[in-house]
Amino acid sequence: MARFRSEFLRILDERGFIYQCTDPEGLDELFLRERVTAYVGYDCTADSLHVGHLLTIMMLRWLQRTGHRPVALVGGGTTKVGDPSGKDETRRLLSEEEIERNKRGILESLSRFLDFSEGGALLVDNATWLDELRYIPFLREYGRHLTVNRMLGFESVRQRLEREQPLTFLEFNYMVMQAYDFLELARRHGCRLQMGGSDQWGNIVCGIELAHKKDRIRLFGLTCPLLTTASGAKMGKTVKGAVWLDPQKLSPFEYWQFWRNTEDADVGRFLRLFTELPLAEIARLERLEGAEINEAKKVLAFEATRLAHGEAAARRAAEAARALFEGGGGDVAAVPVLEVSRSELVRGIPVVELFTRAGLTRSNGEARRLIRGGGARLDGLRIGDERLLLRPEHFDGRSEIQLSAGRKRHARVRVVEG
Repeated sequence: MARFRSEFLRILDERGFIYQCTDPEGLDELFLRERVTAYVGYDCTADSLHVGHLLTIMMLRWLQRTGHRPVALVGGGTTKVGDPSGKDETRRLLSEEEIERNKRGILESLSRFLDFSEGGALLVDNATWLDELRYIPFLREYGRHLTVNRMLGFESVRQRLEREQPLTFLEFNYMVMQAYDFLELARRHGCRLQMGGSDQWGNIVCGIELAHKKDRIRLFGLTCPLLTTASGAKMGKTVKGAVWLDPQKLSPFEYWQFWRNTEDADVGRFLRLFTELPLAEIARLERLEGAEINEAKKVLAFEATRLAHGEAAARRAAEAARALFEGGGGDVAAVPVLEVSRSELVRGIPVVELFTRAGLTRSNGEARRLIRGGGARLDGLRIGDERLLLRPEHFDGRSEIQLSAGRKRHARVRVVEG
C-alpha cells in the first residue's frame, strides 16, 4: 500500500526524494485538501545552479506538475551572510553587483525546469524584506523565539564546533534569517512547506518553530537526501569541478557525457530522481545487465539533458557521442571547441597547456600526469611526450583536431586566423 495518498508526496516517495518530513500525515492531508505553495531557497553564490541542486529543482518541478505552486527563493539577502550548513569554512562575502549577476543566472537555470508565467511559479528575493530590517527591533521581535541551546544542537552547527572550525557570529545569524524567510513567505504568499537538502533540516525546523510561536500557524518541512554515487563520490562533482546547468559554463555535450558515465549501480536511482520517465519503464531499464546497461545510461543522459537544455540539444549531444565513440557518422558539433590562432601554432603551443585550456585537465601538471599515464590522445593516437609542441603540421591541412583525456572526455581544437 502506498505510504501517501496525495499525488505529489506519493510521486516523491516512490522516486526516492524523501529523507525527512516534520509531519508526514499532516502534510499528506494538506496536499489532499488544497493547492499548496512550497518553496526552496537558493543563495546567490554562483551565476548558475549545478547538478547538486537538481534534487530540489526536480521536487519543485513535480510540485508544479501535480497542480501546486512552487516558489523559488533567491537569497539576495542571506547571501550577504553565508550559510554555514555543510561548510567547514566561512564563505567569501560577495559584492552587491556579484549577487545581482548571480541572481540572474539562477533564474535562467530555474526557467528551464519551471514555468514562471503568470499564475505559475514565483521567483522571490529575500532581500525584499531582509534589507529593510532594523537590527535591534528584529532581534527583539523574532530573536527571542529562537534559543541558542536549540540552534547549537543542530547537526550543521555542531559539526563546525566539533571540528574546531570557526563559526562567525555573522554566519550564526543565518539560521535566524532563514527562519524569518519562511515566516515572511507564509505571510506574503501563503507558503506552507519548505523543501531542501538534508543539511537544511535545522534551518527549516527553526522556521516552523518561529511561525508557530509568532503567528500560531502550522508549517511543514521536507528534505531530500544529500546524494553520493555508488562509489561514495559526491554527486555532481567531476575532475573539472561542478556540473553546471548553464550551457555557457558546461556544454550540453559535456552534460550528456556526465550522465552517460553514471556508475552501473546508480542508473535506476538516477532515472527515478532526474528524469520523468514512468516507473515501469525505469524498472525495465534497470533490469538490463552487462553491455546492455549502457543503453539505459544513454536514456538517462538523453532525458536529463532534454530537461536541462531542450530536446534539440539532447539529440545533438547523443549524435555527437555516437559519432565519437561508435563510429556512427553523426554530428560532432556538440563536442566542446577550443580555438587557437594560426600565429600561436607557428610558435608552437605546449600540448599540456592545450589540455588545460580545453578544460580536460585542471592544470598543466595534471595534463603531464595524464600523458605519463597513457591517457592523453591526439586524434586517437596516444601522446607519449609531455614536452610536445602542437604546430601547423599536426593539423595536416585540416582546420580541427581532437584531444582526448581517457576514452570519455574529448575536445576539438580549431585553428582560426590571427
